[in-house]
Amino acid sequence: MEKPNFMIMAGYGLNCEEETKYAFELAGGPGDIVHINDLIAGIKKLNDYQILAIPGGFAYGDDTGAGNAFANKMKNHLLEKLKKFIAQDRLVIGICNGFQILAHLELLPVKIALINNNTARYTDRWVDCKVENSSPWLRGIKTISMPIAHGEGNVYVDAKTLDVIKKKTLVALRYTKGAVCEYQSLPANPNGSIDNIAGISDESGKIFGLMPHPERAMFFTQLPNWPYLREKYKRSGEIIPDKGPGLRIFKNAIDYFN
Repeated sequence: MEKPNFMIMAGYGLNCEEETKYAFELAGGPGDIVHINDLIAGIKKLNDYQILAIPGGFAYGDDTGAGNAFANKMKNHLLEKLKKFIAQDRLVIGICNGFQILAHLELLPVKIALINNNTARYTDRWVDCKVENSSPWLRGIKTISMPIAHGEGNVYVDAKTLDVIKKKTLVALRYTKGAVCEYQSLPANPNGSIDNIAGISDESGKIFGLMPHPERAMFFTQLPNWPYLREKYKRSGEIIPDKGPGLRIFKNAIDYFN
């Protein structure tokens, strides 16, 4: 069966497009990095793709709020095309800055805010997450470890919205205390996010936003505890893996269309 095409959005401070593209390619799919202006001008068309990824970075320097300016550009020029794209059984992922952009676009079924980390600092570390819904992006995954790198990843909603999120099972990922956090003696929640939310999806699970970076967890040797794990696998006679946990998310997206 023909592999689905993916599009990685680029432009104005998004800066993780190359590694996101490589992750999709490693997962077995063909695709392109497309500048938002080429999409607006019609040089590239959303309908030629089955997967849309908005990668991490600092679009427009996050000067008017993380992801806000880029989301406004998409709203003004691409919103109707995005809605038609989503209606055709397509997959969308927003990673870190991409998640912030998805939140401003209001493509998710609830309005959320991604505010400053409760540490008031940019945080760069690994986290452990528990999968909480049946998003196709997360099929077959129960827990996953990935790095974060953000200053505004603290998910905030009011109590009423949080009830809706829980009732509709929109939480896709929650921060949890796992092997990586234990290894680094770090708290599970890195930013104060309400209800330990690390990622949210729509009801179908096809639109998925998350703060951790799966494209930075493609390889086993990217894990902070890989030397320990390597020795553990060697001593138990297990095969030492070469791929990391994040790659599974991209593979799931490719496999969804097969």
